[in-house]
Amino acid sequence: MSDAAIRVLIADDQALMRTGFRMILDAQDDIEVVGEAIDGADAIRRFEKLAPDVVVMDVRMPTMDGIEATRRLAALERPARVLILTTFDLDDYVYEALRAGASGFLLKDRPPEELVAAVRVIAAGEALLAPSVTRRLIEEFARRAPTATRTELQELTEREREVLVLMARGLSNAEIAKALFVAETTVKTHVGRVLHKLRLRDRAQAVVLAYESGLVQPGD
Repeated sequence: MSDAAIRVLIADDQALMRTGFRMILDAQDDIEVVGEAIDGADAIRRFEKLAPDVVVMDVRMPTMDGIEATRRLAALERPARVLILTTFDLDDYVYEALRAGASGFLLKDRPPEELVAAVRVIAAGEALLAPSVTRRLIEEFARRAPTATRTELQELTEREREVLVLMARGLSNAEIAKALFVAETTVKTHVGRVLHKLRLRDRAQAVVLAYESGLVQPGD
């Protein structure tokens, strides 16, 4: 196991699911499962003790569900990077979990290699939204009037606003670079500045802000 291995905490109330996820992740040279939690409250306790890089979080759990646990973890001095695993792509909790501070979503029925890739993406500070989950979020945004106004948006340059809009539409850094005819390293710089100016932790929060502020409209 590498000294720089991604440290993962698995939170799921089903022992069989935890065991399966552990086997998949521990088989990777660059990932180490450092603990398991049986519910949201247990996840918070173990996070504070183990300091994992990524929390793989089930949504529906007893005592404290994954949304409330994610909200509390995101409020810590050292915020958690949470990958939400959901059974249904139309899960009613998806929108609230993203607003609570989740960094990404993955459906439980996806192949093992997608779970591994998702953990790596989240650990790197990127956001990960499965296409079906993204569609669900856009539908939810469409039902809600813009509610967020952020004066920090006015501090963005024209190019930074362009980058934020493309981020909200789900484009990767490489795709944004192609759309704007710039280098991918330049896009990474713009993304970093956007997150810094808007005081956001990651791209998932940027997506929420872009829609809730009305900068991006569902269907654009």
